[in-house]
This record gives sequence, C-alpha cells and structure tokens, in this order.
Amino acid sequence: MGGASSKQCKVMDLGYSIDCFRKEWILLAAGSRGWDNYRHQADVCHAYQMAKTNGIPDEQIIVMMYDDIAYNEENPVQGNIINEPNGMNVYNGVPKDYTGNEVSADNFLAVLSGDEASVTKRGPKKVIKSGSYDTIFVYLSDHGSIGMFSFPRSTLYAADLIDTVTKMSSNKQFSKMVIYMESCHSGSMLNQLPKNINVYGVSASTPGESSYACYEDKRRNAFLADAFTAAWLCHNKNSDLDSTTFQDQFNFISKKVTTSTPCQYGDMEMRKGIISDFWGNDAPGDEEQPRAFELTDAIPSYNVSLRIQENRIRNERDPRKREELRRRHEHLRQTRAKIEVVVQQIACGSCPRRGPRCLTERKAPTRLRELKAVAEHFRTTCFDWHEEEFECALSQMHVFVNLCESGVQVASITQAITRVSRIQRGHVHH
Repeated sequence: MGGASSKQCKVMDLGYSIDCFRKEWILLAAGSRGWDNYRHQADVCHAYQMAKTNGIPDEQIIVMMYDDIAYNEENPVQGNIINEPNGMNVYNGVPKDYTGNEVSADNFLAVLSGDEASVTKRGPKKVIKSGSYDTIFVYLSDHGSIGMFSFPRSTLYAADLIDTVTKMSSNKQFSKMVIYMESCHSGSMLNQLPKNINVYGVSASTPGESSYACYEDKRRNAFLADAFTAAWLCHNKNSDLDSTTFQDQFNFISKKVTTSTPCQYGDMEMRKGIISDFWGNDAPGDEEQPRAFELTDAIPSYNVSLRIQENRIRNERDPRKREELRRRHEHLRQTRAKIEVVVQQIACGSCPRRGPRCLTERKAPTRLRELKAVAEHFRTTCFDWHEEEFECALSQMHVFVNLCESGVQVASITQAITRVSRIQRGHVHH
C-alpha cells in the first residue's frame, strides 16, 4: 500500500499508536501568473503528482495556482505542463482548489489555519482541517523579496506567516509542520521562525540572495523549473521516504544547488524526522524511472522575464510585432532603472545620514511589522509589484529593510515615499 494514510497501526500497551490517527496534509501554492512565470505552476503541479503517487488522498492536498499556463496562447503543447526536460505532463488531474484571483495571501493563510469563514471564493472552500496528531507540509513557489512572498495581486509578509503558524501551534492544530519556500530572499520569510513550536523551514536562498530558475526550454520559451525545487523533488522521487530524513534531503539539496544557498530554520530537532510522515511513500509499480539530478541553464529569477522577452524578439518574424516587442523590452529596462533612482531618493530623503549606506547593505530583517508598513506604503504609492512592469521593484526591498533595521522611524520612511512619489508624478505631468 502506498501512502502514510494507509499505515498499519501498531498496537501498544495502552491502545494504538498515534500513526493510526495521523493525517498528512499538504498545501501547495504557486503565487505567480503569466507565461514568463511558467516554472512556479509547473513546480506545484509536479509536487501534487508526487503526493498523489505517494498515496496522499486528494482531500488532504490543497492546490493554489492561477491556472493560466496549460492553455496559455503561448503554450505550443496545449493542456500540457512539464517541470523538467522531456518530462511527463504534470498538469493532468491537478485539483482546481483555488485558481485565478482566489490565489491570494489572505486565502493562503485562511486555508493553512483551517479558517473556512475567512476564505473568499465561490463554491467549495477547501481548508486544512488538521488535528493535534496531524502533520502539515507547506510548499510555496514564486517571486519574493526580503520579508515578503508574492501572490498574483497580494503579498504574504513574513510577520503574518509566522503569526499564523505560531497561533496554530498554540491551538494544537498539528503535531509537526514543514515549510519549503522557493523564492528570492526566501530565507527572510523563515529566519524569525520560533525554534520551539514544532515547525521546520527550508528556504531556496539566504535572506540576501536571489533564487534561480533552470531548464530553459527553447520550444516553449520558458524556464521549466526552479533549481531548489528541482533538487528536492528529484530527491523525494529517488529515495525511500520511510528511511530518509529531512537532514538527508537538505544535504542532497545543498550539494546539488550551488547557485543559491539553501537554509534551514525553526526547530532543528525536526531535521531527524522521516519524510514519509509528511509525504507518504512511493506506491509500488511507479512507472517513472528515477533519473540522476542535473542542473542546467540556471539564471537568477529576476532576469527570467528579460531573457524571455529577448527570445520573443529574436523569434518574431513580423517586423512590426518585433518592433513592438523591442519597445516593451526597452520600457522594462528603463522602468527598472527608474525604480532604482526613486528608491535612492527615498532612502536619502528619509535619513540623509544613514540613507546612502542603506542602499548597499544586506541586513537580515527582524523588524517585520515595520517592514510590512513601509513596503505596503511603497507598493500602493509608487510601484505596485503585482503589475508585470513593476515586478522588479521587489529587488529593491533590501533598502527598506536596511532603513528599518537602522532604526529609522516608519513615519520618516513613509513621508519620504509620499514626497518622492509626488515629485515623480509632477515630472510625468509636465
């Protein structure tokens, strides 16, 4: 039998082992939309197929993805998503639990914490209904910045994620939780995880690093996967999960992912835990042959959109369309440069003495609430990174982290943001 949900109960002196009562819950969330971000939904679909193969029932797996890739007009193989070169179609049978604008930070936290009343969607509201014996595995894949993770039209902040899991621990809503996070600066989402609430986190990168995309597919003009995710999925697939620990997996990931630095956070005792307690184990007769892990075409996530746009220009035969693509590409480059200038002005305006130094430092975030207040004001006042052209604004968040960590008051930073924004708008109008 595959899957931990069908484990044999071990009779003990006082009754049954808790294995009899334990359920394994898996929450998979891709936070992006658009063809350029193909890899995030591919990662999530592949993880779903693995959980399903391992015997985890659909009612214990929740999938959140925008669902605009399989039938996207740019997809040369309609209805098909692959997560590795020449890989299988991982889209088949994936549940549509949350799609489109239902994929939001608020819904994610409500689903995770079993708060059905707070979920905003039509139709069934599938949430994690876990109890004190249960395990929860959470996987997120998308763009991120320091102290934040992007959803299509909203942002998940480290402060809110940590508050939620801490409260769930107090409410005895799980026995153990594991969080894997694939995004730039993902270490900054987990580095403030308490060490005593039975939650273990693994990030694709340190708080100061980009994560990396991989497996460039020329036919699809897409990157099929992310480096960190490709490594742990490969390790899951090729291992006997009944005898493999999370530390074994982390050792494999660290060895294979050399582009960024995967990190561990939270309860380090949980590294000794067996992966099948969260993931079940391979059902017999799995038809897919194990393949050796090889990382190819790795590039920083921030550069993927520019690369894909360059490929579109190169492949376009219609001169008018090619010129339009060129204009859009140049606009993206100019926008990126403009955002850097605006952030410099904000830093120097909020604190002339410390501001210039804050442009280059790489401090780890600890003042998470202050960071959220500043970042949200910047997003709503200057550049909303949920819009494709301003996505690159996320790469400037380290400046706001540094200002907060240097003791600059939130009010000083938000006033500078408002002031610089007004000046910028004035330039646009004249």
